[in-house]
Amino acid sequence: MSSSLAIATVCLSGTLEDKLSAAAAARFQSIELFDSDLIGSSWSPRRVRQECARRGLAIDLYQPFRDFEAVAPDVFAANLRRAERAFDILEELGASTLLVCSTVSADAVDDDDLAAEQLHVLASRAGERGLRIAYEALAWGRFVNTYAHAWRIVRRAGHPALGLCLDSFHVLSRGDDPAGIRVVPGAKVFHVQLADAPRLSMDVVEWSRHHRLFPGLGSFDLPAFVGHVLATGYDGPLSLEVFNDVYRQADPRYAAIDGMRSLLALQEEASATARSTAGAAAGSAVRERLRPSGLPPAPALAGHVFTELAVDAVSGPVTARALTALGFTHTGQHRSKPVQLWEQGRARILLNFAPQRTVVPGTASVCALAVESEDPVGSTRRAERLLAPVLPRLRQPEEAELASVAAPDGTAVFLVRTGADGESWLQDFLPTGATATARGGITDTDHVSLTDAVDDFDESTLFYRAVLGLRAGQTTEIAAPFGLIRGRAATDPDGRVRITLHTAPLRRGDWAPAIPNPQHVAFRTGDAIASAKAMRALGAPILKIPDNYYADLDARLDLPAELLAALREYSIMYDRDEHGAYLHFYTEMLGSRVFFAVAQRVDAYAGYGDASAPVRMAAHRERRLITLRDAPVSRRDERHEYSLAHLTALSLSPPELVDAAAAAGYRYVGLRMTRVTPQEPHYPLATDPALMRTTKVRLAATGVEVLDVELARISPDEDPKDFLRFLEAGAELGARHVITQLPDPDRVRKVDRFAQLCEMARPLGLTVDLEFPSWTETPDLREATRVLRGADQPNAGILIDLLHFARSGSSIADLRQLPAQWFHFIHVCDAPPRVPATNEGLIHTARFERLFPGEGGIDVHGILDALPRGLPYALEIPKATQVAQVGGKEHARMAISASREHLDRAAGSAGSEP
Repeated sequence: MSSSLAIATVCLSGTLEDKLSAAAAARFQSIELFDSDLIGSSWSPRRVRQECARRGLAIDLYQPFRDFEAVAPDVFAANLRRAERAFDILEELGASTLLVCSTVSADAVDDDDLAAEQLHVLASRAGERGLRIAYEALAWGRFVNTYAHAWRIVRRAGHPALGLCLDSFHVLSRGDDPAGIRVVPGAKVFHVQLADAPRLSMDVVEWSRHHRLFPGLGSFDLPAFVGHVLATGYDGPLSLEVFNDVYRQADPRYAAIDGMRSLLALQEEASATARSTAGAAAGSAVRERLRPSGLPPAPALAGHVFTELAVDAVSGPVTARALTALGFTHTGQHRSKPVQLWEQGRARILLNFAPQRTVVPGTASVCALAVESEDPVGSTRRAERLLAPVLPRLRQPEEAELASVAAPDGTAVFLVRTGADGESWLQDFLPTGATATARGGITDTDHVSLTDAVDDFDESTLFYRAVLGLRAGQTTEIAAPFGLIRGRAATDPDGRVRITLHTAPLRRGDWAPAIPNPQHVAFRTGDAIASAKAMRALGAPILKIPDNYYADLDARLDLPAELLAALREYSIMYDRDEHGAYLHFYTEMLGSRVFFAVAQRVDAYAGYGDASAPVRMAAHRERRLITLRDAPVSRRDERHEYSLAHLTALSLSPPELVDAAAAAGYRYVGLRMTRVTPQEPHYPLATDPALMRTTKVRLAATGVEVLDVELARISPDEDPKDFLRFLEAGAELGARHVITQLPDPDRVRKVDRFAQLCEMARPLGLTVDLEFPSWTETPDLREATRVLRGADQPNAGILIDLLHFARSGSSIADLRQLPAQWFHFIHVCDAPPRVPATNEGLIHTARFERLFPGEGGIDVHGILDALPRGLPYALEIPKATQVAQVGGKEHARMAISASREHLDRAAGSAGSEP
């Protein structure tokens, strides 16, 4: 039977309810409950027990109990009183084990006999109540700071209710040999805690409290540690106890999933090495205990199949020209999608011209990559077991069925069968008539390099390591021109699949020119000099490397003069280690984010030329500065993110709206969760679990996010408390804002109720944005301003809907005077110049007859120019006649296309600061 898996609540952010929900969703069987989480909860210990049971979670351990042993009689009496209160809590929790840390108190003395005597008394009292004491040696304990010392005291105390807690950090951070754990009887190991960590030279307390990592992300040999522990016969849970500032600020759901992935991968790795740390019979038993339940093994990978770039009408041609100059040929066009196939040797690039919500206009971005798997179905089952979303793929009947999973950053990872069958996906592309050649000398894809935000770096590493079965190398650091860059490579054992990940852990803001999370694809060649020569002849935009680099290279490595001259002439960079050499050169930046590299590996060189990365980055920046300086003003457009407001296509259910937004290139959606009129469709996300679940699946699969939910319409007869479940459902969907209206003539009452709604929404991370339709009792900007000033809530906002603003006669001059923090997004539309004379006419236009920007009489640009820069544009453009003719999905596509054409073009012609 495999070991059960547990997580300490201290690993996760949020309230206790958040942590329990996250742990259960990640399929943990049990938790360690930290006293601070219980103390801060409104739930009683008995209620916590019930809530855990409802979620299928056991409580293995309650902790920490500090500074107990080796103290004077009066202090000891007080400590026993504290312990009895802790035992009361354990009984109510239904937990059986209390963790006692070795003392750091100034009241304690260095007396093992006294410590053993007092721990014996504690264990006796615990045993009388059916409880146990797990004694843990803190690495910074005042007198007891090693597991061997703790074991001597436990053995001397000699009580059956007293045993050890073994924490990998406390053992390995001190450099202790974990092999000695094998002398401890398994029955005396009461609990095991696991954490990895980078090797740091710092105070061990600070190291422990801020820099622990999930297993597999640090420098500790956790597979060996676990093997030693299980060789004792220990049969309890394997529990994560990870103190990390990033994890404790991240969404607890994702952190819990990462924790589960790390434990399953650790079990798998430790099982594979168990034979080397135990005899045959014992090794077999340990491997059985380590076998991850239901986790298929990672199928062998044979190489990169293709890398797919999301491009548009601006970045696509630039990228295509660069590929041509690198010797690639456009050999195929997809049967049903706007996707081009480019080939050279076994290197393949797909250019996807379909609208992508994640791609800023004019930018190229890696949106998918494919690897060869000997068993794609097995790879998919493994991904599902590791809680990675398996992506549905829309295809025509004659097209190949490809399995894919979503990486944490939204990149689709395709799993393609090895061998002849793996080429079947190529049948989805109709030949262009052009034949691939080897003009550039490229033979294959060497690696794909991605960049993450610092909060996502560990999550991405875990994904590629656990889901694909790649081996994560050590973290490297590069002193780049713009600050520290941290990197890590994930490769298969044979080096056929290589993915490098980078992050800027200390980046604070941007200074020109900002390149958001740069990416590159490195192609393999057998002769870098010949490739560079051929590509230069083809006009490739090869990045120019300064001569100072080659002078330094000559001084450091004393290369043959002929080789050095060739490297300098063709801007080829060079690295060497004890295993071989690495020749590599780069293109200039293409489509604002992506560039290509060409690399030659000599002998067994396995790195990526990191030593020369700062030079390459500086060269990229210099070239990009020149490009921006010489670019026409229209290239400096201010770009906005777009959201699809539900009223634009209200006939679409929330999952359908998400799919429509993804297909058209929106980043966000706004979801209408309450019925505003009796005639309109109702989508009760707050009370329909099936609809909620389906919507969340589509959000995860497409990468579309929820910008806002609506509508909290508080009339004189409604209580803000009635909207609590509505707010909670919005938060569950990941929404950022809530739209409210206040059709109430009593200003004092509506201010109070608006403030109450804000107070309810604030703990959920939601702003409340007041909309002012001209036919309501909050009819214009001035009245909305009075409400916000009266409520005085930090998460209050005003929603400017261009139609309501124009119809209400509100002043652009007044709009310019309001605090920028009041505005979070904008409802964008146009409307006929003639203003209806009745409320009925105003309402009919608002709900059925709006126009695309530029088609009507609203001063669209004047209003937008008065608002803060960079706000998302939520397109609320219901056109009932057009929707009836073309359908909601096509209307949504037409809306963003027309809006981008009008708004982005106008921004470009007006010019904006670079």
